[in-house]
Amino acid sequence: MTEGYSMVDKIKILIADDHPLFREGLCQLISKEKDLECVAEAANGEEAVKLAGKFMPDIALIDVSMPDINGVEAAKRV
Repeated sequence: MTEGYSMVDKIKILIADDHPLFREGLCQLISKEKDLECVAEAANGEEAVKLAGKFMPDIALIDVSMPDINGVEAAKRV
């Protein structure tokens, strides 16, 4: 086992996409993995930035084309 890593640690993931079915499906796939956890879903870039600050995900999967703040700008802010 790697030092500093516990088997109960999960990689926290934020999904940001303006298509709800895509977000939900991706989170369902992620939830099937024992070491991954979908901690938040955002429908736009502004929401992604807010949720990233709240949940502090390890990974943020952000769609480039979203309303309000585009994915590139949201990623910079995250």
